[in-house]
Amino acid sequence: MLAAYGAPFLRAVETALPEVLVLEPGVFEDDRGFFFEAWNRNVFKDLVGRDVDFVQDNQSRSRKGVLRGLHYQLRQPQGKLVRVVAGSVFDVVVDVRRSSSTFGGWLGLELSDANRRQLWIPQGFAHGFLVITEYADLVYKTTDYYNPEWDRTLRWDDPEIGIDWPLDGGRPILSAKDDAAPGLFAADVYE
Repeated sequence: MLAAYGAPFLRAVETALPEVLVLEPGVFEDDRGFFFEAWNRNVFKDLVGRDVDFVQDNQSRSRKGVLRGLHYQLRQPQGKLVRVVAGSVFDVVVDVRRSSSTFGGWLGLELSDANRRQLWIPQGFAHGFLVITEYADLVYKTTDYYNPEWDRTLRWDDPEIGIDWPLDGGRPILSAKDDAAPGLFAADVYE
């Protein structure tokens, strides 16, 4: 998790999950405000080691205590570049590639408008987040289109994974789909 590299406009920090990167922008701030380059195709290609073609941008707003996830698409898998433009979330990634040495491993970190971090989540990982401020707006790019036929959800509180969600006591606010999701060993996952 310590290695950092990249241009002064964007640096990547490796994580315990192979291929998942935390991207930190170089922010130029003065008394007028700030500016940063959130995405640059050439720099991103150098950081992730391949050219990534994003085809869809999404934005969501959720209120405090909402937990969305853990989502992935079994076919037409989506790589995601996620950032928070308002508020703060605890963002989680789970390796759902059965053949991976980190299968079932998870990574959790805070993404916020204050830290301006982004998370690169390649295909083969489930993604979810818990809103920890009054509300949060997420913006994310995807490498393939949403396809409800292949949409899958993994149980947020699966004891086999053991995610340490920063809950303020009580249960998070879930969709019916997320509440009924199977655990890791009952779910459809990648081979």
